[in-house]
Amino acid sequence: MKKIAGAFLLAATLSTVNAQNKIKLVSPNGDMATEIVLSDKIYYSVLCKNDTLLRNNSLGLQLDNANLGEQPKLAGKKENHVNEQLKPVVPLKFSTIDNAYNQLILRFKGQYGVEFRAYDDGIAYRIMTEMKDSINVISEDFGINFPADYLLHAQQPGGFKTAYEEIYTHINSSEWKPADKMAVLPVLIDTKKPYKILLSESDLSDYPCMFIKGNGQNGITSTFPKVPLRFGDDGDRSVKILEEADYIARTAGKRSFPWRYFMVSKVDTDILTNTMTYRLASKNIIDDATWITPGQASWEWWNGAKPYGPDVNFVSGYNLDTYKYFIDFANKFDMNYIIMDEGWAKSTRDPYTPNPEVDVHEIIRYGKERNVGVFLWLTWLTVEKNIDLFEKFASWGVKGVKIDFMDRSDQWMVNYYERIAREAAKHNLLVDFHGSFKPAGLEYKYPNVISYEGVRGMEQMGGCYPDNSVYLPFIRNAVGPMDYTPGAMISMQPNVYRSERPNSASIGTRAYQMSLFVIFESGLQMLADNPTQYYKNEECTEFITKVPTTWDETVALDAKVGEHVIVAKRKGDKWYIGGMTNSKVDWRNFQVKLSFLASGKSFKMTHFEDGINAVEQAMDYRKKMSEVTADSVMEIKMAKSGGFAAVIEPM
Repeated sequence: MKKIAGAFLLAATLSTVNAQNKIKLVSPNGDMATEIVLSDKIYYSVLCKNDTLLRNNSLGLQLDNANLGEQPKLAGKKENHVNEQLKPVVPLKFSTIDNAYNQLILRFKGQYGVEFRAYDDGIAYRIMTEMKDSINVISEDFGINFPADYLLHAQQPGGFKTAYEEIYTHINSSEWKPADKMAVLPVLIDTKKPYKILLSESDLSDYPCMFIKGNGQNGITSTFPKVPLRFGDDGDRSVKILEEADYIARTAGKRSFPWRYFMVSKVDTDILTNTMTYRLASKNIIDDATWITPGQASWEWWNGAKPYGPDVNFVSGYNLDTYKYFIDFANKFDMNYIIMDEGWAKSTRDPYTPNPEVDVHEIIRYGKERNVGVFLWLTWLTVEKNIDLFEKFASWGVKGVKIDFMDRSDQWMVNYYERIAREAAKHNLLVDFHGSFKPAGLEYKYPNVISYEGVRGMEQMGGCYPDNSVYLPFIRNAVGPMDYTPGAMISMQPNVYRSERPNSASIGTRAYQMSLFVIFESGLQMLADNPTQYYKNEECTEFITKVPTTWDETVALDAKVGEHVIVAKRKGDKWYIGGMTNSKVDWRNFQVKLSFLASGKSFKMTHFEDGINAVEQAMDYRKKMSEVTADSVMEIKMAKSGGFAAVIEPM
């Protein structure tokens, strides 16, 4: 009765507000809208085509000396329309992005304001403050109310210490209680209308990542890690937090806070082309970004650095001969980089003394001769204690760093990411964050941040399977680059999966693994398997090493959240198609129109599909070639845990 009474009182309060305190902002095409009501708090609703998806949500900031958003008194408002074109330095979906929105800025007494934006595909807002002195943020009011029982697809860690690698759980909103596990962003909300809402944040700077939890009343609220004040030793790759503040951020009083956005999809395919994180992020501040080169990398950790065979006339492992072998492999297939993971240095605590068995200086020299750059792995703690290493690495000829084990997203750690991006950029070094939170705009402000992990990827071995990974294009990868590390050449169905390094294997068919290079987006795309396996499967290797890591255009062809994805992507005059599916049925059949091709021309299509026995023997695939046009309808058949990969090029 208390919940019902509370909801009734809120509705009654809002219904009595004077008409002048209700403000509506509509998107350029009229589909999306937010209705803002100023009452005891700042309330807003999210509507799509007049259908209320989120109702009477609240926003605000609690400072140590004021509660911004409570009893708001409007001091002024400003509306504007923006229509521009953006060109990302590292284009993961589109080389040109239309950025059109209607803007509403509300200024309130008390030196704060709220900016709302209405896009054709969603609603976003951020809080702004205009105070002279620094402020302590005690908490943030992010209260969302669902008008019906929704289904939430989310990752739920056991606490704030997380690498964002949990499997997806599927929560009925009416059953999510305050005592249950919280969730990280992004979260996909299925309204069953059939709209879906992708919830995330952008322009995250000098502020902690937002987590969400159920409020027990068919809604969600925010929660944040507090500012750590004192640390203790916890080994070579972490620290213990011994003392925390009673606030979540101490920050400048004059600033804009992170964007909270709701990307709304009318059909599931819409989610696959989401660019809202980029559209809301700070602009690139690297004056000359021409040195930033996305590309593919050969990686030794997943396969144990153990190539073998008649051409391997040395003892393989973490040594000079093995790394030269990896460089030769990368050079043969025109790959940009190799990644040297843990073991290249004599100690994980000392980034300046290489392992003498490895001889990193000779490897860098050898790679340079063959146009293959080198990334070096480091723990975040070692980087923090040796912040001048970027200058040293640049003098060595290193191209980038892979920084690992942050596993936190409090204000201190968010600021660490930005400090690293800035210092690396000064010396023309790329950064790949592992053990990380999800992308939230830093990668556009500093496009040398080429990728993030923050995903349950293939390094999880048997814990990484298609039934979970098929959600990634709709959630994690929909908000930014994702270092999943695909490329396994030993493939198994989940019921027979066995794997142990160095003979690492993946769950999913061979065609599934090949499709991931097209579907998954990362400025640094790994080839995780052993060069020996790639040489044994050269026709597959020839295909995946030619798949671009950046794209001019993305067209979502068919998709259903949690079941399947089929997407086409263009680079120049070539199109690539990738398809993936789950394990729920033995075979799925699709008919896909190729109307995205230029009309009046013929094209050559080379594709890889699941073989007739792929349901049991995941290694089974077929390579086929055909002639297609814009009028063609392509038949795609995917086995359980299966996939499809194709390249279409002018004849």
